Amino acid sequence: MAIYVIDDHPLMREAIVMVLRRVRPGSEVVELSQLSDLDRVVAKNSPPELFCLDLKLPDTVGISGVKLLKGQYPHVPLAVISATPAADVEEWCTEAGADVYVEKSAGASEIASALRAMLQTDTELGEAEEGAAPDTKLSKRQKQLIVMLDEGLSNREIAERLGISEHTVKVHLWRLFRRLGVKSRTQTLHFARMHGLLSS
Repeated sequence: MAIYVIDDHPLMREAIVMVLRRVRPGSEVVELSQLSDLDRVVAKNSPPELFCLDLKLPDTVGISGVKLLKGQYPHVPLAVISATPAADVEEWCTEAGADVYVEKSAGASEIASALRAMLQTDTELGEAEEGAAPDTKLSKRQKQLIVMLDEGLSNREIAERLGISEHTVKVHLWRLFRRLGVKSRTQTLHFARMHGLLSS
């Protein structure tokens, strides 16, 4: 399995690759400067386990790249790492299929934290196999998240309470949604109540 970094800015691409090599030493990291090369490059390398995508490329701009990637690889996690402020495009990217949105201005440590969380396996997180009872297939952190969602806390408030970055909270929520087969906070809370994961 390989991690694909798609960014046309050489310095930024190299910076993300360096972060990934720290986060996951020994993993195969493949660099591309545009999406039109993807099929050819994937055919020569290992199947993707994660995409890191910039929004502004020579052959795509905005969420068109997100849609294209998710259309071809719907089950591969996708992290958008962009210079565009999250307030402007994060919601659109998420609706188009991106799993997490990280601003390049967040810095190496926050980008590393988000990517590390995305690359952790369920086993590493202490989560049970599929088919386990709902309350046993969740990690301790995921159970905490459900309680905090029920309290109505924002991502920022959750981050402050847990002492982690807001980007890492987004990744934890992505993992929780994926684990439960839901797409939103509302659906998560509905699932939790239906399966007795909340006391009320």
